[in-house]
Amino acid sequence: MPFEEARYVREVLDPARQAGGAPPVDLRQRYQVTEDMSAAEVTETVRQVRQCWRRSRQMLKFRKLIDALEADHAKNYTSIFQAAADGDRGPLHAEIKRSAERDSKRLADVRQRLDDAAGKLRLLPPGVVAGIATSAGLGAQDATGLAAALGIEVREPDPLPQSPPYAAYAQVRAALDTLDERHLAGYVFPDRRTGIRVMGEIPGILDRVAKLEQDAQRKTRGPWTVSADVIFSALRNTPDPAALLLYDTVARLRERVREHSTDHTLMRHATDDLGLDPDDAKRLVFAIRQESGVSGGPGGRLRELIDAGKIQAAVDFVEALPAEALSGETAELASEVRARLAKAIRLRDEARTEADPDQAWIMIEDALRRAPDLSGAQDLLAGLPPRPPGQVRARLRGEVVAITWEPSPSRAGDIDYEVYRNGVPFAQATRPNASDARPPVNTPVIYSVAARRGEASSAPVDCAPLTLRPEPEDLRLTAVDGVVTGQWRTPAEVSRVVVKRDGRPIPVEGSGFRDRDVRNGTTYDYLIAAVYPDGRGEVTTPGLRRAVTPQARPVPVADFTVESALGGHGELLIRCAEPPSGVPQFMMLAAEPRWPYGTVVSLQEVRAAGQVLSATPTRDGYLLGSAQASGVLLAVTVAGDSATIGAYREHVNLTSPRRVSAVRRGGTVHIGLEWPSDVPEIEVTWGTRRLVVSSAAYRSQGGIRLDIPEGEAPEIHLAPTSVVNGTRVRGPAVLAPLSAVVPIRYDLRKEGAPWHRELVVHLTSGRPARVARLVLVIKAGGVQPGSAEDGRVLAEWSDISAPARLVVPLPRQPKPYWLRCFADGPIELIDPPVRVLKVG
Repeated sequence: MPFEEARYVREVLDPARQAGGAPPVDLRQRYQVTEDMSAAEVTETVRQVRQCWRRSRQMLKFRKLIDALEADHAKNYTSIFQAAADGDRGPLHAEIKRSAERDSKRLADVRQRLDDAAGKLRLLPPGVVAGIATSAGLGAQDATGLAAALGIEVREPDPLPQSPPYAAYAQVRAALDTLDERHLAGYVFPDRRTGIRVMGEIPGILDRVAKLEQDAQRKTRGPWTVSADVIFSALRNTPDPAALLLYDTVARLRERVREHSTDHTLMRHATDDLGLDPDDAKRLVFAIRQESGVSGGPGGRLRELIDAGKIQAAVDFVEALPAEALSGETAELASEVRARLAKAIRLRDEARTEADPDQAWIMIEDALRRAPDLSGAQDLLAGLPPRPPGQVRARLRGEVVAITWEPSPSRAGDIDYEVYRNGVPFAQATRPNASDARPPVNTPVIYSVAARRGEASSAPVDCAPLTLRPEPEDLRLTAVDGVVTGQWRTPAEVSRVVVKRDGRPIPVEGSGFRDRDVRNGTTYDYLIAAVYPDGRGEVTTPGLRRAVTPQARPVPVADFTVESALGGHGELLIRCAEPPSGVPQFMMLAAEPRWPYGTVVSLQEVRAAGQVLSATPTRDGYLLGSAQASGVLLAVTVAGDSATIGAYREHVNLTSPRRVSAVRRGGTVHIGLEWPSDVPEIEVTWGTRRLVVSSAAYRSQGGIRLDIPEGEAPEIHLAPTSVVNGTRVRGPAVLAPLSAVVPIRYDLRKEGAPWHRELVVHLTSGRPARVARLVLVIKAGGVQPGSAEDGRVLAEWSDISAPARLVVPLPRQPKPYWLRCFADGPIELIDPPVRVLKVG
């Protein structure tokens, strides 16, 4: 296309002049060249464009722009166009591509600035849009088009009344407060809870007033009718009643604006609390924000950016404002953000040359406190590792490796640690200790620890090699009449197990031994050790020592109890005193045993009389998993091929309740459980009290409730029960865990200046109490955290005495989010209302 000077002036020079005199960024627009032009066409077009510049410079309005174009051409583009004239268009094509990218970035920056300035309302005055466009070298019309694409409406704020149209408005306000009315429009139109319009013409106001007066005359006279008369008089004597409705609404919104409320909070107040039409609410909030002398407008938007930590965006917003807008509080805030950004940039630049990484970290953190959105600061932090930790030690505690180290001497920033096992990361820690619960067996292991600060880590520090060689597991030695037997579980990687009695080797058979060369009444010391291969031979562990004394005959089990196992699936737990000799076994018989207590019979004869139950020894007793029938439980003590008859008791196969929980609610304990389908009633006993609850009563009452003071913690037993042939029988009981607790309440408050807000946790208690651990958790979204792990830990305290006041910085977290505390120890932590826990 041939060059046309008039079109170039109209489409290039005029828009650039109106946009503040900044030359067009895109070379295709500035020089009217394209990639498909030949070298001769490029040279001729550029010549004509520069001639147009020289002729246009004679006009004063273009002089500043042409000077900028000529200076930029001489500095950056003379060599490029000379190369194109010589036939090399490569540099020109590359520069055209780069200029197009710069132009795209400029438009993206303008979009971001418009989006930041519009905030939640998505409204901007034409002056602000024009200022942003001018500072970016863009025409106001183009900026308006970008705003429309972002869903931003560009309009002048609606003019709002600055003084009441009725002289005695204060009396009207007091009357509305007496009648507990939210505002005047809501009183005039009581049937409209939402969607109330107060802008423009509002037909039918006087008719509504007349009807309200008629309704008031039918009421008994009193303070309420006097207040209503004040309102009716004001509406009748105001030339434009709609103006009075508008002023009353605007006055209430201005009060909220002075509290430095955000646009989102103001819109919610206007639509939800005042019941205004959403369009009217947005127009009112926008107009009040732009008012001179009222908290809001540019100053309010600037404060929002400062509170959000967007200091660079705030400076850009200030640069886009016209000079007349920088007055009063807005000017003070503008000076503040400029100073904060300048100081932050200086600290960042000084940190780049600082030799001490800790000092550089402190400088960058200081810069980020001043300008959290400071560009390049996070990249600098990622390159500032802390100093390595001190000596690393690893010790075996059973089959768990305890790893400890001296903390890093760095004190700048939050230091945590990465723990490696043979060069592979396996744990992270905030304190100088960690543990490895599953180290490899019979394999040398080297643990290393590196200090980490942010994304930067120090060099790892190694400990001495360590090898885990477990001893034989589940070792049990039994001494009976003239015989000592041993059993164990052989660990992995073990080649064999050796046994010595008082230093003398004992033959081993599989995973056990039987030593008959002993005398009753003599104590023998046994050493059981594991032997591991190590590639060069064998290594024997230090071994486990056990002392046993054979006895003449097994001692019978004198007594035992039967209860439902906690957390089990129908298993029974038998508790009894461990006999000094012999191994207890339990059997299910159809009737009482025919042998007297203490009788020694053959093991074969006993087993033929009933069913031998599988009993697993545990810390609390013996766990039975196959007693699903009624009968007689018999305890026998087995030693070799003989058994001694012990105690017995009748067993009724009533299924015990499962999933039993006891939760305190003040002085009441609520017990929940999974009711067995075949059990009609459950007997509850605690202390000296007893209560029988039917399944119907349990379901109708939603559980079992017991009155137990908070300071008491009795054992609560729940046993299935039924009446059989006129006699009440009971199945195994279940213990409901319960501990004494102290109720502690807490509250969350925000305190401090807007630019330095703090979150304060207040703990209160009716009596002195100590909290072992208190965790404050923050969780984004609309669902509150259910535990200390359900969210991010904001703060943690240990060993706190209530009452207490705890302070943390207010988190910078997008709304909505939840704050909630969780505590460890014998206390009941009582949450504040949901409106305190949920933010946004």
